Amino acid sequence: MPSFLLINLNNTSTKFALADEEKLIDRRAVPTKSVSLSSIKRALKSWKFDRVLLGSVVPKKTEVFRRLFRNQMKEVSPKLNLGIGISYPEPSKIGADRLANTVAVTARYGSPAIVVDFGTAVTFDIVSEKGSYQGGVIGPGLAAMTEYLHQRTALLPRIGLEELVEPPSAIGKTTRLAMIAGAVHGYRGLVRQILSEVVRELNGKVHIVATGSYADLIAAKLPELQIVDPDLTLDGLRIIALRNPL
Repeated sequence: MPSFLLINLNNTSTKFALADEEKLIDRRAVPTKSVSLSSIKRALKSWKFDRVLLGSVVPKKTEVFRRLFRNQMKEVSPKLNLGIGISYPEPSKIGADRLANTVAVTARYGSPAIVVDFGTAVTFDIVSEKGSYQGGVIGPGLAAMTEYLHQRTALLPRIGLEELVEPPSAIGKTTRLAMIAGAVHGYRGLVRQILSEVVRELNGKVHIVATGSYADLIAAKLPELQIVDPDLTLDGLRIIALRNPL
């Protein structure tokens, strides 16, 4: 049975998965800013694979993988056999991760669907009843909101990623807790309103699937997020790899 190396190259984190035709076998990750020939080789130490599929939204780092894997690798694009329709004016402008999410949600949960992907930005990808990518919504990521407050004010502290947790109260008793409450509760409001508008335009029942770094945190008290699937993007890459042999 062939094995695949799947790479989800995003702005903050680069995720690797070792997979076969049926499932993801193992996962590893490195910060994208640290991606280099040496860091990739360290991350993939002991893994054996036949083919490589790269989904990248970071052009400057893509070249590192091209040099390392050469003819062993394919890159996600609308030109591949994705098994989905694309109803979008400029298909080449759709991020590789968004294509992978559309492929995975259609295969795993059906359509119509909305994928909410929490990363450096939060993206909403819309899939029609016929399984066609329609477009989406892009908003600021949760960490970007708190970082902006720190950068644009004199006294508000930087909130680390590890501090973005469920606030103990909606009323913050310190500046830091007030910022966390504003970020988490406010972010849920942003997500809820966008979903409300999109679902209204879809005119009916829709599968809503959340993935990405903050999916568990935001979904915990947001019932609109029906399913949390942390492996959605990587599994979409696996499906694409199966449909596009070298």
